[in-house]
Amino acid sequence: MTAVLGPADALRRVRARVALAPPPAGTPLADHLADLVRDEFPLLGDVEGAALAARVLADLTGLGPLEEFLADPSVTEVMVNGGGGCWVERAGRLHRTDLRIDAEEVLRIVERIVTPLGLRIDRAVPMVDARLPDGARLHAVIPPIALDGPCVTIRRFGARPVPCSAFGIDADGERLLRGAVEAGANVVVAGGTGAGKTTLLNAIGGWFGPTTRVVTIEETAELRLPGDHVIRLEARPPNAEGAGGVSVRDLVRTALRMRPDRLVVGEVRGAEAVDMLQALNTGHAGSATTLHANGAVEALHRLESLAVLGGGDLPLAAVRTQIAAAVDLVVVVGRATGGARRITRIAEVTPPGSRLGVVERWSVRRGRVEGPSRRPVLGGVD
Repeated sequence: MTAVLGPADALRRVRARVALAPPPAGTPLADHLADLVRDEFPLLGDVEGAALAARVLADLTGLGPLEEFLADPSVTEVMVNGGGGCWVERAGRLHRTDLRIDAEEVLRIVERIVTPLGLRIDRAVPMVDARLPDGARLHAVIPPIALDGPCVTIRRFGARPVPCSAFGIDADGERLLRGAVEAGANVVVAGGTGAGKTTLLNAIGGWFGPTTRVVTIEETAELRLPGDHVIRLEARPPNAEGAGGVSVRDLVRTALRMRPDRLVVGEVRGAEAVDMLQALNTGHAGSATTLHANGAVEALHRLESLAVLGGGDLPLAAVRTQIAAAVDLVVVVGRATGGARRITRIAEVTPPGSRLGVVERWSVRRGRVEGPSRRPVLGGVD
């Protein structure tokens, strides 16, 4: 910035001037900041002055130095580590940037986002999840649980829908999946963190039909399903007094009273598994959800565990019967070498029995696996 004044000090000086001299009525904030920069640093060149004014504007109204990454459509994730280092993800690969942010600035950015939402982050509540205005998801942790300083992760979702074919599936596999969805099969998308579960769920939602009444339920809203009859519900954490919380399980129960043709739960990770299974077994066919699991059978076992934990005294045999009756297909997604997201397997869930099992219908190695289906909804799928 100058030989004796660093960028951080220059930012603080301009911010202090703005606090003392807010913009007059009718004057755009950007123009006012440009005037303050010229007045505070008359020796700065036009390019440096404009850059400083833009940096202050981003700091006052946006995410400060992180704005440059969020303005880049190729960036899908931004990570700020406790030591001040910043990483970004492009095309599934992580890249280290030259940006370093001190702890004070990270905290200011997070507080600016969460405070208008009625959320808080401090030593008593050192973790927070929030949604940015553009739909990106922010997660932040601070000391004392983040030992090296505040950490922020921002996951972005593309403005344009990603088609199913972008997941490396061939025409036979896509025809199988699309036919099952259009026939009303209940689908579980399984995979690890960042594998593309939500992105694939958005693609599947494009096959629901324009007039289908769809209710989506998410802890943090990420889905952007097409159609004119989509109702989006988002859970809400308790406020600072511990009141006002609305869980995903509450929303599942509410959604059942909204006459949905299809129910889409962004991710099942708790007791809502019980209510979702009951919904799928009582006439809400053609629904979909995601969960964290490494494979098709593992997805069923994880769903089983969540339902047992949330079902109170519900017997294990009854839980297995509900899962086998409710879930028709499990689609497994993962990251290929190089970071690309791929569908690796489509498996049909076997009918209710003493154990949960699947039959492979498509895999990235074998392609389409022919054979008669034992599930009525899949009987006519080519």
